[in-house]
Parts: sequence; structure tokens; C-alpha cells
Amino acid sequence: METSQIILYGLAALLLFLYIKRMLLLRSLKKYTPAEVAEKLKGNSIVLLDVRTTDERSRSSIKGSVHIPLHELRRREKELEKYKSREIVCYCATGSRSGSAAATLTKLGYNAANMKGGMAEWNLSGLN
Repeated sequence: METSQIILYGLAALLLFLYIKRMLLLRSLKKYTPAEVAEKLKGNSIVLLDVRTTDERSRSSIKGSVHIPLHELRRREKELEKYKSREIVCYCATGSRSGSAAATLTKLGYNAANMKGGMAEWNLSGLN
């Protein structure tokens, strides 16, 4: 086997390992339905984090949510430190980006979860 093949196989194995690790982390995250989130909001026990773009948020948002777009999350993480003792439920348009945000926050030591279906499901549920 040539050196280039060994390097290629090594990189492929590394990428596979990282992909599996990420999938396991995403699978282990807490996920709530919009109805469950609405119920938790009544008890003021959670913080909602909107990770959509500013343009998306300008069209609609959940009242009282904190806004930090996903691409700014690591840079602006300090803004969430005051919520370290509370559960942070992330949401986006469909629940995909918010899963990434919740995974990132979990790695940073936060108690984070994802709202399944995002704003699309929230709006379909009539929870505006």
C-alpha cells in the first residue's frame, strides 16, 4: 500500500469517526415539541434561544426569546452565561440549525435542548 493511500484511508476514518460522534451527540440531545416548550414557558423554567438569521427573526419570533444567530453563537456565547443555571431551548426555522446550536451549547457546559420542527411546527401548532 502506498503512503498516499494510507493517508487517504486515515482521513476517511477520521471523517467517519467525527460524523458518528456528531450523530451520537445530536441523538442524545433533549428534544421538545412546540407544545412542550409552550408549557415550559408558562413556568418560566427555560430560556428560548432563536438561532435563525436576523432577517428570519424580523418576520416572526417567539415572544421573550433571546436572539443569537447560529453563525455567531461561539463568538457571543458569553451573553448566555447569565442563563447557565437554566435550560436553554434552541429553535430555528425547522429544527435543524437549532440541533447544532444545542449540541454546541452542550459541549460548552450548558443545559441545552432543541425544539423539534422549529418555527414551522410552532406556527402549525397555533402557538403564536
